[in-house]
Amino acid sequence: MIIFRTFLFALPLLSLPALAGWDDVNMSPGATALGQEIFGLHMTIFWICFAIGVAVLGAMAFILFKYRKKEGVEAAKFDDSTFLEFTWTILFALILIGMSIPATITMIRAYDDTEGDINILITGHQWKWQYEYIEDEVSFFSNLSTSLDERNNLAPKGENYLLEVDEHLVIPTGARIRFLITANDVIHSWWVPDFAIKQDAIPGFVNTGWTQVNEPGIFRGQCTELCGQYHGYMPIVVEAVSPDQYKKFIMQKKEAKLQQAALTEKLWTAEELMAMGEGIYQKNCVACHQVNGEGLAPVFPALAGSDIVMNDKARQIEILMEGVQGAAMQSYAEQLTEVEIAAVITYTRKSWNNDPTGNAEIVAPKEILDYKTNKL
Repeated sequence: MIIFRTFLFALPLLSLPALAGWDDVNMSPGATALGQEIFGLHMTIFWICFAIGVAVLGAMAFILFKYRKKEGVEAAKFDDSTFLEFTWTILFALILIGMSIPATITMIRAYDDTEGDINILITGHQWKWQYEYIEDEVSFFSNLSTSLDERNNLAPKGENYLLEVDEHLVIPTGARIRFLITANDVIHSWWVPDFAIKQDAIPGFVNTGWTQVNEPGIFRGQCTELCGQYHGYMPIVVEAVSPDQYKKFIMQKKEAKLQQAALTEKLWTAEELMAMGEGIYQKNCVACHQVNGEGLAPVFPALAGSDIVMNDKARQIEILMEGVQGAAMQSYAEQLTEVEIAAVITYTRKSWNNDPTGNAEIVAPKEILDYKTNKL
């Protein structure tokens, strides 16, 4: 009995070390009004459940102690109590109703999919996100930018290890942003804790979410669906900027789109295409075909020594543009520009000793443009 009493008195003290790391395991308070509302609801229900747990366990401990069987004392003999059963049934029903009302109101607000001031289509690809600003016809891909050396423990890991990308999703402050979330291959999940958004991205189906950020800042998230072996390499970075900065961002993207179109007419040298193609290969192809081009048999074939890569330029262009049906190779026609596709193909044809063995023909951006034009 002394041990039992000691345990009861020591229980609050034992919980103190756990409370010290409370912020590490609890939900994010959120950076938006909706996020903070959900966090407040979560904490309210948590403490209600905690109070119920303490009351029930305390009553059980008290009854076990007070009515225990002991020498020289006759144990109390009683059976059902209709009053008690009626009381706790009504009491807990009222508690559940009380919790469901604010939860329902908050859920209705969270799933409000009315049109936003800005509407952004988010598409999950293995293993990157595509963002399309519907009203402005601006689209780009956001890729993991953590270096291979960091991932392979050859360099110190940065502060945002596996949480940094080459292109941020930029949104303006003070505007309602509606996200339309889908996928083009397997199921992904777009999750930004500060926005209280976690929506599955499902091929052929569009889910929605929304946010309104009132202060500039950078907010990070991840894909939370097991979408393949590199599922952990799909971070999300959202940058909230002032409305003026947002307008400049959109203008820069539109100008870059025009400049890319003009580059297809340029006469590129093999060296220029190789230099650009190496970076594109590192960003888009390494996960499957490896840095040395040896691939991952039997799913991802080797590019080093491949007869198609060395001698069949037309087929290689077709694969990049169309993907391979029934295989993991996806189409890059929308993911990369004509110049980028030409550069990465040229890089693979002239790397890993493919150059002296094959015909070593380069691919000009104009050839990719012609492929698209003829197809249309």
